[in-house]
Amino acid sequence: MNKLSYYLKKYWYAYAFGLLCTVVAVSLDMVSPQITKRIIDDVIVDRQVDLLPTLLTMILVIGLGRAVFAYFKELTFDTISSKIASRLRKRLFVHIQGLSTSFFDENNTGELMSRVKDDVDRIWAALGYVSMLIIEVVIHTAIALFFMYRLSPSLAIIPTIVLPIVAGLAVLMENKLGKIYEKISEQNAKLNTVAQENLSGVRTVKSFAREKFEINKFLSHNKQYYELNMKQSKVFIKLYPYFQLITKLLPMVVILFGGRQVIKGEISLGTLGAFTEYSMNIVWPMEMLGWLSNDLAAAFASYKRIRKIFAEKPVIIEKDDALILEEVKGSIEFDRVSLRIKDKEILTDISFNLEDGKTIGIMGATGTGKTSIINILQRFYDVSEGEIRLDGVNIKDLSLKQLRSNISLVMQDVFLFSDTISENVKMGKRSYIKHDEILEAANYSQANEFIDKMDDGYETIIGERGVGLSGGQKQRISIARALAKKTPVLVLDDSTSALDMETEHAIQKALSQINATKIIIAHRISAVRNAHEIIILEDGKISERGTHETLLKEKGYYYQTYLAQYGDYFSDNSLTAPTGTDGREATICQ
Repeated sequence: MNKLSYYLKKYWYAYAFGLLCTVVAVSLDMVSPQITKRIIDDVIVDRQVDLLPTLLTMILVIGLGRAVFAYFKELTFDTISSKIASRLRKRLFVHIQGLSTSFFDENNTGELMSRVKDDVDRIWAALGYVSMLIIEVVIHTAIALFFMYRLSPSLAIIPTIVLPIVAGLAVLMENKLGKIYEKISEQNAKLNTVAQENLSGVRTVKSFAREKFEINKFLSHNKQYYELNMKQSKVFIKLYPYFQLITKLLPMVVILFGGRQVIKGEISLGTLGAFTEYSMNIVWPMEMLGWLSNDLAAAFASYKRIRKIFAEKPVIIEKDDALILEEVKGSIEFDRVSLRIKDKEILTDISFNLEDGKTIGIMGATGTGKTSIINILQRFYDVSEGEIRLDGVNIKDLSLKQLRSNISLVMQDVFLFSDTISENVKMGKRSYIKHDEILEAANYSQANEFIDKMDDGYETIIGERGVGLSGGQKQRISIARALAKKTPVLVLDDSTSALDMETEHAIQKALSQINATKIIIAHRISAVRNAHEIIILEDGKISERGTHETLLKEKGYYYQTYLAQYGDYFSDNSLTAPTGTDGREATICQ
């Protein structure tokens, strides 16, 4: 289904009908000069005026018939090409969605947008009006030559010699333009990427007063795009005048040699008139060859790039006999897990056992592999060594849909769609979540505090990526989205970093009432202090582990983080931890 041959075979009958309509329409068009011949020879020369009404009626009927068949020809090609392009675009988008995260690490958004939009559009054109015109050119030329040889074999030699010359020029143009089109498409993708990144990060650009730099960056890529298009135009301008010269000279040469034959009595005046009309009719197919080869070259280049994406295979593959658990309880076990990406060691020998309903906290400096634990839990990447088990089953043996649908994730980088708040919250299970459940989730995440104050409440449309909302508001909507999903596993990746302490405390208290296995990644002690176990990562390895109290006694990284966050509130000789949501206190004696 990813090859054009599949669609061409599927819709062969429609193309056959379009071909039939083309043959009939062109044939009717080619009959017209025969009527012209009779009008000149029989009506004008032989003065058989009584034939004129019949001949004029035939011209009218031929014109109407050609219009009808041309209409169905256009309709057929346009309809089928639109269907194929739509389904090809859908298949391409579905394929891209199915590729692993590593693919998106190596390919930028602008390039993929160019493939899905621009390249499919060029293929659409090739399967529609371009292929239609190519077929029409071939049929038109063949029928015109047939009638020319019937009228005057000696005169027909002239267009027969000219046609291969024009075809050779068309092939030469196509070869030169094909290479340029490849570069133009690549540069177009880069230009899209620069524009997309700039517009997405426009607030960052303005905050750093980088408008001039970004404009110059865009202009640099735009200049390269311009130069490539000018190079394409120069090739076209250099060769296209030859087409025009040949097509203008042909009728003149035909009249010159045909006129001599008329004077000698070798052919009639009507024959020369009909032949001249055929030579004029064969002009436009020759001119069209240049344009068609131009568009065809672009379509072939686009198809090669799309096939390249279709050739990409997902690294993360679900087994054919993947297990489907009757019920996911949520126990998670990491058994000597290591992760290596491109010879870089990300995680090494990570082991922990998290029973269902329990909470584990994960802390560590930036870049120590905290988020990578979440990535391999959801199989965005596969582990290099060891096993991850969900309810005692290796996650590689489970279906990806069941695995990921049973984990609610609040990501560090909050992404909200340009839609209503309600739709953003329902994203996890859009067709199942009721409005009452949205309200409950918003209440847990403290999002209801600011949503209720909005004019349209939960139907308020937020801008792209949540523009117009503060970082804390976006985080609370993201938390509400995860809670509304109601899964047995809840993962919070530094999800309260933009919240004030009071709001964070309220959310932590609400989360403690939720019956789910929780993995909390955070930099704040307050987010993880009540976890049943806390692990500290350093260089992708577990350097410390234990409860809040035991880690404080070890006086390692956790202890130093605690001092950095709370040390100013306590005396120099005795540090008393703030009361947690469970009412516990921890005292540290230096």
